[in-house]
Amino acid sequence: MTDDVLCQRDLEFLLYEWLDITQLTNRARFAEHSRETFDAVLDLSADIAIKEFAPHNKKADQHQPIMRPDGTVEMIGEVAHALEIFAKAGLMSGQFDEELGGMQLPATIARAAMAWLQAANAGTSSYALLTTANANLLAEYGTASQIDEYVRPMLEGRYFGTMCLSEPQAGSSLADITTRATRQDDGTYRVTGTKMWISGGDHELTGNIVHLVLAKTPDGPPGIKGISLFIVPKYLVDGGERNDVTLIGLNHKMGNRGTTNTHLAFGDGTHSPRGKAGAVGFLVGEEGRGLSYMFHMMNEARVGVGMLATALGYTGYLKSLAYAKVRTQGRAVGAKDPLSPPVPIIEHPDVRRMLLAQKSYVEGAMALNLYCARLVDDAATAPESDAREAAALLLDVLTPVAKSWPSQWCLEANSLAIQVHGGYGYTTDYDVEQLYRDNRLNPIHEGTHGVQGLDLLGRKVVMRGGAGLALLGAEIEKTIARASELGAEHAAQLGAAWHKLVETTMRLWSTGDPAVALANSSLYLESFGHVVIAWIWLEQLVATGDKEGSFYDGKRAAARFFYTFELPKVTPQLDILATLDTTLLDTDPNCL
Repeated sequence: MTDDVLCQRDLEFLLYEWLDITQLTNRARFAEHSRETFDAVLDLSADIAIKEFAPHNKKADQHQPIMRPDGTVEMIGEVAHALEIFAKAGLMSGQFDEELGGMQLPATIARAAMAWLQAANAGTSSYALLTTANANLLAEYGTASQIDEYVRPMLEGRYFGTMCLSEPQAGSSLADITTRATRQDDGTYRVTGTKMWISGGDHELTGNIVHLVLAKTPDGPPGIKGISLFIVPKYLVDGGERNDVTLIGLNHKMGNRGTTNTHLAFGDGTHSPRGKAGAVGFLVGEEGRGLSYMFHMMNEARVGVGMLATALGYTGYLKSLAYAKVRTQGRAVGAKDPLSPPVPIIEHPDVRRMLLAQKSYVEGAMALNLYCARLVDDAATAPESDAREAAALLLDVLTPVAKSWPSQWCLEANSLAIQVHGGYGYTTDYDVEQLYRDNRLNPIHEGTHGVQGLDLLGRKVVMRGGAGLALLGAEIEKTIARASELGAEHAAQLGAAWHKLVETTMRLWSTGDPAVALANSSLYLESFGHVVIAWIWLEQLVATGDKEGSFYDGKRAAARFFYTFELPKVTPQLDILATLDTTLLDTDPNCL
């Protein structure tokens, strides 16, 4: 049954034959682990995904959470049950320190384990994803008492966590948030304002919800420098009094319906904690550094959303592949006998086109996401400081790609999965239409393509004098050299694409005008992402070597498809970018 959700063989190849994750056990943090403990965690995650998460995926979609008249949230009981089992298995705390009850798993293994849950049930798994990201932030920047009061209960599954950034009027423009936090004589703050589109923002799944809230203090500077970060729990931990955090309403979504999406009011007077107005908040770190702290969670969430998009695309691919093998329709081109039996549709070249496209997208994206997780491990535990710094820098450059590329192209994989199913594909009798709806949210979650494009071209490739771009180029050149030595195909094609991308990057910034350079940053992001995935596919080909068997032949076929049909798309895109086209700047909004 697992092969209907994710491909266990592919994960084994990526983790052990390509990334060689067992090498990490030579480092002190992971010394107690082995291939056996890694496999045990992955097998446990797969088992929980199949038995506890997948069975209620469609039910949660059909019976989305509702807000009762008393302001509480009603949802199907299977969600709480599945998350309780997940937490009791120790998977919520898997990658955390042993002193916090964790297993000190590598981030790479934890990410692969979570992928099983994400593929089986996007809605239910999102509560766990947000909670671990919240706990990671507080474990890094919180005080000892904050870790005891909030992190430990979250890792035990007794509390869940959120991130509260966006507001109705501000969206992604965090400089424009209006939520305020006023310091009190006892050192706490009173928080007032509203937050919108907060995933997991209210529910009855746990005894408490730990909101991480961005807000501005009265005497802080304007813009993002005036933003601070606060813990605002649904219930105060010293006595259990209800804090003044109120659910205004639930947003009803096209997909990923099992995760509540909320409009929250902080300090609207519905409750009066400790007899005063305003929601009680506790400062994380220092005033004015809230956004820098929140980026710790945001970047983790961005890669997590990229993996969610990958997982949904992956399971859609597997379902359409299974369908194509059993669905009979039509006959081979050239077949003359009308009485001959119809063939499975996988025999038709156009169906194979759609399957190969999906395979190249989802297996490329899975490899990219696990590579980024490996960078997390190296940035934290590599023996040499230079190696740690290089891993952190490379992760910075790849994060917008790891979030956005899977969100775009694994969604396209879901579209192709529907197409493979034909008329059945858009009916609720088959899973692929829900997978598309669930995945359609991910190009928006944690920053749109536009936001990620601005981040990549406006910050990541130019920071530190282009050091990140140069580092990525050096890694790509190493792969090209290894591939050339092995006689692998496509090395020269990747080299040409990379050099053209670098030249285009320099051309975009040659005028010194940021408006012109960034006008087409989304197109740049798409081109950049395709070159990165081409690199990832060449990496997989090198790992495949001359190994025999249908699995390795499948890797070669998917790589060939990507280099034949996908990477060539980059050349005309880069040609457009090199013209410094200003169509988007010149068009009068009144003309639209």
